[in-house]
Amino acid sequence: MFSRSWSRPFSESGGVGRPAFVTEFGLWTDEQAAAAEQIEASLDEVDLVRLVFGDPHGLARSKTLTADAFRSVLRNGMDFSSGPFIFDTGHAAALDYLSDPGVGVDEIAGAGSFVLVPDPLTFQLLPHEGPRTAWVLGDEYLRDGSPHPLSARNVLRQVVARYAARDLTPVLGLEVEWYLTKRLPGPPGNAGNGFGLQGAAPQVEAVNSGYQFNLDSNYDSVAHFTSPLALKLLELGLPLRSIEHESGPGQIETTFNPMHALDTADAMLLFRTLVKQTATRQGYHATFMSLPRVDSFDPSGWHLHQSVMDATGRNIFAAEGGGISDQGKAYIDGLLARARDLCLLSVPTVNGYRRLSSEFSLSPTRIGWSYEDRSVMLRVVGGGSATHVENRTGEPTANPYLALAAQLSAGFDGLTATVGAAPSPAEGAHETLPQNLGEALEAFRAGQGAELLGKPLAATLAKLKESEFSRFEAWRAQERPAEGQVTEWEQREYFEAY
Repeated sequence: MFSRSWSRPFSESGGVGRPAFVTEFGLWTDEQAAAAEQIEASLDEVDLVRLVFGDPHGLARSKTLTADAFRSVLRNGMDFSSGPFIFDTGHAAALDYLSDPGVGVDEIAGAGSFVLVPDPLTFQLLPHEGPRTAWVLGDEYLRDGSPHPLSARNVLRQVVARYAARDLTPVLGLEVEWYLTKRLPGPPGNAGNGFGLQGAAPQVEAVNSGYQFNLDSNYDSVAHFTSPLALKLLELGLPLRSIEHESGPGQIETTFNPMHALDTADAMLLFRTLVKQTATRQGYHATFMSLPRVDSFDPSGWHLHQSVMDATGRNIFAAEGGGISDQGKAYIDGLLARARDLCLLSVPTVNGYRRLSSEFSLSPTRIGWSYEDRSVMLRVVGGGSATHVENRTGEPTANPYLALAAQLSAGFDGLTATVGAAPSPAEGAHETLPQNLGEALEAFRAGQGAELLGKPLAATLAKLKESEFSRFEAWRAQERPAEGQVTEWEQREYFEAY
């Protein structure tokens, strides 16, 4: 008996972005470089590494590498196909990559590759049984070492830099609702599937009857899944605050303590991915789709809690004597002024607008703010150093980098007095949020989207969403579904992917 010794006549750098890519272009901070050295010293304790980035839809895209392969990828980067920038949520090609994509990024033509560079500060072991698998986020770059114009993570980084230039630090807290369901035996969904033609969604059943808000025994019905999940989240260092049963059957709310902006977005991407991984491995199906087509389900939302600290660590939203400070009100002015323009980044799917309906009294439809009122878009919460603003608009599927960038950019415009003052709570709210994806896309194109995202990413996102919405409209015209009900198209499009 013998083991074959496989010859390696080609370069060890196959699939690697470019030798010494990180060093050549000075892509890491000292902190990242130090973390990379620690990773290299510990790779013998790892079997596999998932190199991940968030695409424009906010979905995690990855390649799984052997630890040996990752040794070179860590400092050289790795080639990734531009496919995740080209396909809409149903995997239809929304950009003409064989000719002129029309977004101002030449590298998209021919579906050319970009270089994904691991961020050593995000490297961590996943708490699953089996092969020792690490997860690390990457940043997208062009081959000349410049940040990729379609990188959502870089958009958020640039917005945070605007705050840092004024010695300000945004602080954000996550409050996310999602559904746990039991997966039933059935076909894998490949029949009729293809590019822009999603097959049948997973067949599931509810895990309980729901509609006893925060009932302790309802939590017990999911605790065998959610309590070990909570321990996994803590093991990953995520600042989990609470996990509880919401209203719908098997609807879970998970909240996290405040974090800095980039950490918050990274945490959201990892959290959603880990929840879905864990559910799949245990015969369940977890979804962050806002309103699944399952009997008696209630819509899920993503509430984003926001405040800003100055250089001394003081919360600038805190006002002496209670309430919210003038700076906090200015921040609110910005959020309200940009609410329609940037709604697409917080509610990016056809299905997400089901929730923004008068049918659901605690889901915001009007653009306004108030103190401790869960029916408005912006709710001022807490007092003193804990004073903050909660935006109740978002759907849990939203790209966390773009959703956070939109909020922080709008708030920054308010703080720097580039928008006018909003009505007071007493004056009420009159203008409404977009009521469907098409209306949100129109407002995005007419508003500040390109200024925030840059023209290439704004154009790409618009094309992706136009493709998604036009496919839905074409299906609806043919099938003529009942008004006001979640459609089979939405269930196929979003239930499994999100």
